[in-house]
Amino acid sequence: MTIEELVKQIRLKKSFLCVGLDTDLEKIPKHLLQEEDPIFSFNKAIIDATQDFCVAYKPNIAFYEAYGLKGWKSLEKTIKYLNSNYPEQFTIADAKRGDIGNTSSRYAKAFFEELAFDAITIAPYMGRDSVEPFLEFKNKQTILLALTSNKGAFDFQTKKVDQKELYKEVLNVSKSYKNSENLMYVVGATKAEYLKDIREIVPDSFLLVPGVGAQGGNLHDVCKYGMNSSVGLLVNSSRGIIYASSKENFAAEAAQKAKEIQIQMKEELDKLN
Repeated sequence: MTIEELVKQIRLKKSFLCVGLDTDLEKIPKHLLQEEDPIFSFNKAIIDATQDFCVAYKPNIAFYEAYGLKGWKSLEKTIKYLNSNYPEQFTIADAKRGDIGNTSSRYAKAFFEELAFDAITIAPYMGRDSVEPFLEFKNKQTILLALTSNKGAFDFQTKKVDQKELYKEVLNVSKSYKNSENLMYVVGATKAEYLKDIREIVPDSFLLVPGVGAQGGNLHDVCKYGMNSSVGLLVNSSRGIIYASSKENFAAEAAQKAKEIQIQMKEELDKLN
């Protein structure tokens, strides 16, 4: 999917919501555990119920790798189901990969070609040659971790190097990477006050913003400081949507939560017009 197609979907659905599929067998409704593939059954129900209110889905790969081969098969079935039934949805592999060049090339092929995701999250710590292999793929987006929503973000990301915060250096240097037009950035919703400075460095890039909902991020502040003329935001909510209920009506409850966020997003988008 191209960025232009993503923006079209955002304007069509009046939503920039990304639903995080952080599927945990310990948290899904108990009646699903009787299914042949409980993870996929849960994901399918959530996707079918919420797809009208969102423009993207983001499986967190750790929640699938934790179950070994069975979990990986569930992931394969989930992305295949999305691509076959809802090809207008932007798909993100939240994998946080990043390694030396030849290894990054293998990761890129796995997620972009074998699994056919539209985007992948990448850790930038190893620098240019660990990121550029992902950027070689046409119409695929590489989402660089810039300023994350966890408490440990302050350990390194906001520390100053030569009088400049490290996350700002990551943003600035990444713009010099080959095919940097294929870059997006992760900025946590709990760091909304930093978005103004971030937009001065990457005014036109899309930002993936986790942390709205269960982690306490504020949608209004994210939009106030992070939205640009082409929207430029994908705001993710995971637990607040997919675990809205543990009962048999879990999918309907998830849809209601997604709709509530979509209504708020519509209000923010209307301000752009």
